[in-house]
Amino acid sequence: MSRLTAVTATLVRFDLRRFLIGGLLWMPASALPLVGGLILQRMFDHLTVGRVPLLLCAAFVGVELVRGLTIVIAWTYGDYWWSAAAALLRGNVLRSILSGKGRVPHSSGEALARLRDDAADVVEFVDESVPLAGAALFSAAALAIMVSIHPAATLALIVPALAIGVASRLLNRLTGRLHRQAAARGAAVTGHLGEIFTGVLAIKTAGAEKAALERLRAHNRLRRDAAVKDRLATDLLTTATGASVEIGVGLVLLLAAPAMRRGEFTAGDLALFTTYIGWLTALPRTVGSILARMPQAAVSTERLTRMTGPDDSVSRDSGVWFHRDYPAPEPAAHDDPLKTLQARGLAARHGLHGVDLEIERGTLTVITGAVGSGKTTLLRTLLGLEPAAGGTICWNGSQVADPGGYLVPGRAAYVGQVPRLFSATLRENLLLGRDPEHIERAVGAAAFDRDLAALPDGLDTVVGPRGMRLSGGQAQRVTVARALVRSPDLLVVDDLSSALDVETEQLLWERITGAATLLVVSHRPAVLARADQVVVLDRGRVAGRGTLDELLESCAEMRRLWSRETLDTRDGLEAPGTRDSLATPETRDKGAAL
Repeated sequence: MSRLTAVTATLVRFDLRRFLIGGLLWMPASALPLVGGLILQRMFDHLTVGRVPLLLCAAFVGVELVRGLTIVIAWTYGDYWWSAAAALLRGNVLRSILSGKGRVPHSSGEALARLRDDAADVVEFVDESVPLAGAALFSAAALAIMVSIHPAATLALIVPALAIGVASRLLNRLTGRLHRQAAARGAAVTGHLGEIFTGVLAIKTAGAEKAALERLRAHNRLRRDAAVKDRLATDLLTTATGASVEIGVGLVLLLAAPAMRRGEFTAGDLALFTTYIGWLTALPRTVGSILARMPQAAVSTERLTRMTGPDDSVSRDSGVWFHRDYPAPEPAAHDDPLKTLQARGLAARHGLHGVDLEIERGTLTVITGAVGSGKTTLLRTLLGLEPAAGGTICWNGSQVADPGGYLVPGRAAYVGQVPRLFSATLRENLLLGRDPEHIERAVGAAAFDRDLAALPDGLDTVVGPRGMRLSGGQAQRVTVARALVRSPDLLVVDDLSSALDVETEQLLWERITGAATLLVVSHRPAVLARADQVVVLDRGRVAGRGTLDELLESCAEMRRLWSRETLDTRDGLEAPGTRDSLATPETRDKGAAL
């Protein structure tokens, strides 16, 4: 609960003005029924002896109108705060994931479910405290008035409400467990739906449509059962609260009847009691709702926190914009352009052990190795996209404490193995909110200019979901252009040319070699021959470094990899000319001799 308390305090503080205004407006909205009850008391007392004065009727209508207007204003401020608080939680989680510090759970669908439902649960819990002060103020004043009229009848109202409060507290653990189960089952359904949508081709080719649907039905059955139990527990608590009110009304009538016969309890007093009874339920209901939501909010806070990095807070005040445009992302300041990037003893939990790396400005460094040797892990750990288990990273000799927050555009840009494009126009995919000043230069450097000229709508061509309207090679070059739009000092590329033909690959490397300092994962002879430095990885460790010629002489792992490349070509595993034709005559002769 301490984590929930910290999150609650932060959500209250980040937009304190709206939170306080909403709370202050709810206080008169809750307190005005006190005046309405007293007016009704006078009206019914007058009714028993004669006519009701018009002034009392007008006063009652005026009180209700003022109360209605106050509620509208309070709701307006409350909606602003509620939306801002939910946006704050979701934005912090997304920022942590996108910066590489946080982690997505089992599937993207489950992550979306958490962002939608868990953030709402936490904000709803905090929001319940807004009417609490007004309900407490009304209850205190109303009870004082009622005690002065009939103490025994007033006590009959309090006891059932206290009993419900105690029962709610005792049921906290049960409701928390049921809500945790319901949230997990709901996330499983959302996650499976996401997997079905992204794996349609695999399902169809395997003829697994019935199996996929049956699995979805099974997830839905489990979700239904868990949701029914969760809702049942919550509704039982709400029903018990309402029942306590009805019991209180019955007790008031029983206790007040003798006093009415004696004339000590008037019709106006009864009208006041019955009016106040309805409003007095606000306090136990609010307290009961807070107690019921507390375990749910604690579970939701825990689930959101697991998606953030160890040093991130899910509720930190990172700013929410309502009445003005969100500030466009600015590239990292270039007050320290890259001279050298060094990694010493870099390690990761998944297959990286004490790697040293040094990259000079304007050079091409190639990381190569067998499948599973740690090439991609090295790149992602260097950029802070995966947590490092050890080692240091230095930019121009200064240690980088947070690579994920420092090695960003325009210091560094990353092109992954699989192109990630959005169902939007080509222009939007390239810019992603950036200034379009360098877009033509980036398209040319990525060897996409001729393809762009052939597209029907040019930069306004919609590429479709995940770029499906582009070929694999086109999608790869679009991601390169998107990285180059950011004018990075360091361009990090993971196996870029896997879907390119020989001619396009040669043109691409000719153009981007001078565009930025390059750190590349590749096994292609053309890239290895161009490299100023080749680093060979073997099971997460550096097996050799140097130029290709030097490594073919000194590194057994490089010779083994090179022999496999030439063997694959001779055996026809690749189209003729895709590798050996890219290697220089010198390196082909060197590899054959060794």
